[in-house]
Amino acid sequence: MTLLIFDCDGVLVDSECIALHLLAAALTDLGSPQNFDDCRRLFMGKGVKDVLAEIEAMLGRPPPADWGVKMNARLLARLKEQLQPVEGVAATIAKLPYPRCVASSSQPDRIRLSLEVTGLAPLFGARIFSAANVKNGKPAPDLFLYAAKECGVAPEEAIVIEDSPAGILAAHRAGMAAIGFAGGSHADAQFAKALAAAGADAVILKMADLPEAIERVRAAMPPSHAMAIRDRAP
Repeated sequence: MTLLIFDCDGVLVDSECIALHLLAAALTDLGSPQNFDDCRRLFMGKGVKDVLAEIEAMLGRPPPADWGVKMNARLLARLKEQLQPVEGVAATIAKLPYPRCVASSSQPDRIRLSLEVTGLAPLFGARIFSAANVKNGKPAPDLFLYAAKECGVAPEEAIVIEDSPAGILAAHRAGMAAIGFAGGSHADAQFAKALAAAGADAVILKMADLPEAIERVRAAMPPSHAMAIRDRAP
């Protein structure tokens, strides 16, 4: 049975512009001027631990001890006020005949808030996994492997839906197919090309195209894999 593994930020919820603009302003305040494009290129798709390590290297010193906590609080407040689901995502997911889960680089509190604020939480139930569950964040494969194991599915039977090159790389390192989504407000034509260059098996620009992309990716699976999936289907 094919498992669909959804990233959260930029795939389910249109949060990346909110988070990246906030991060760019905060880094500029710390003395390292950055803009939205810089932060998108450097940090998108990565976990908090890795982002903080890169910021420390960028600054040449650790940020203030309470900086991460304050940033998270500001971001959660902003998301609670402004966050919207990706256009068409709820209707599209509700029609898909495959089991699904969320595997996000964000911390659990941010994932829960994002799904609750946008009304998407009931679509996933308890199948929500965070980079906090594993040692290494994307582009390492740990999170996707963990999600598949918890859902009782072999890695080669999973398809990841991701909006970052780091996430596409993580999916392939986990032995999974990957669909790149470039339909969030943070994405543009160059971004779609970056997902393709990272190795996405398909790239879509709107959620309405996801069902067809999934079937196209499944059809391209090795014959033995596709047959195993058919044999397990109810």
